[in-house]
Amino acid sequence: MKLAVPDMISNSYFPAIAAIELGCFRQEGLDVALELIYPVDKCYAALRDGAVDFVGGSAHSALSAFPQWQGVKLICAQAQGMYWFLVVHKDLGATRGDVGVVKGRRIGAAPWVDLGLRRLLIEAGLDLERDMITIAAVRRGVGTVVLDVRRGDGPKASFNYTMAAIATSERRIERSPETAAAAVRAIVRAHAALKENVARATEIGRKLFPPSEAELIAELIRRDLPYYDASISRDFVTGMNRFSRDAGILSNDAPYESVVAMQFAPLWKGSTRSAAG
Repeated sequence: MKLAVPDMISNSYFPAIAAIELGCFRQEGLDVALELIYPVDKCYAALRDGAVDFVGGSAHSALSAFPQWQGVKLICAQAQGMYWFLVVHKDLGATRGDVGVVKGRRIGAAPWVDLGLRRLLIEAGLDLERDMITIAAVRRGVGTVVLDVRRGDGPKASFNYTMAAIATSERRIERSPETAAAAVRAIVRAHAALKENVARATEIGRKLFPPSEAELIAELIRRDLPYYDASISRDFVTGMNRFSRDAGILSNDAPYESVVAMQFAPLWKGSTRSAAG
């Protein structure tokens, strides 16, 4: 089986990566390989076409291949909240929360990430045309974090624009619900394992990342641990619906039951066993 992620050398989808590397899927009886497919819309296209079995990506991006949530379901979260940062060059002298610093600037963003950034700036009171902001689809001492939505920066609604989730096709759930359930349990195991010993992140990083990134990953994961919760709330889906409508990728609100595979909800809080035991 294959699990696709659009970005590997980061903390964005680390729970999915950890669930493979720590043997959590294997402990649940699944042989799952990691597949790097960029950008995220191609991950979901691969899921739609049957080339992969699961996607560990941004939840809203499922709409790129499954309009109106037809044919796909979110089975659990990798972590709560929109997880992207807005970072500007330190020479601009920006301070935390100073979103106005982007006026007249060109901002780089990956496909489908740009939708979240665009909406966040609009809700913060900026006009992309009037303020001459162009969005085109670190840690080296060159950047200043201006917005970190998970930690309270930006409009409150932006927290629920999207989340790092695990998705699979309705076809797979219908044919093999036990496989999807095992995948949920594997993510919960990975959460528990990293909370139990965050140094496991460094071990994974040394195997998969370049040396400099490998030595940074544990601290990033430590910061993310409070958001490691596999549940997907109705409030989240309401917020993602609103964002998706505003972004023009959803025509009508999708019912919670159309977005989330509710039969797996009891598993979100179920297992607290670590990958080690």
